[in-house]
Amino acid sequence: MTYKNNEGYSDPTAGAAMSNMMREYRQERKAQWQTEHDAKTRKRVYVASRYAGDIEQNTANAIRYCQYAIQRGYMPVASHLLYPAMLDDNDPHQRTLGTMFGLALLNLCHEVWVFGEQLSPGMEREVVEAKRLKKTIRYFDSNLKEVP
Repeated sequence: MTYKNNEGYSDPTAGAAMSNMMREYRQERKAQWQTEHDAKTRKRVYVASRYAGDIEQNTANAIRYCQYAIQRGYMPVASHLLYPAMLDDNDPHQRTLGTMFGLALLNLCHEVWVFGEQLSPGMEREVVEAKRLKKTIRYFDSNLKEVP
């Protein structure tokens, strides 16, 4: 198809320019779609690490563990960074609710990554659930080194 100017005459120069602009636009959209698709389809990894005790330091560690997962191409899920912000960890009913929500999220993940040298009771429960669901479980020390 030939590009025609506003007077109806063939204008191959403008047509070529329009064609190039549309090709570049489609390439940019395709690259953007691919980036969005890649982010949405990353494997989900459940991040298990300590929360109770030194909450400030443990939260900072959990964020670092999530960043580690992101850098390796995964989508981290860290329920202990989410639910304490909206539920009272000191209320037994709300704590149980948060734990159940976390285990439901664990069920949606492909793998479970356990961080730290010592497991808390909550982490132990997550590991038991991961084993019951036959999830891949990987263990890391607090320096992000994978351990057998």
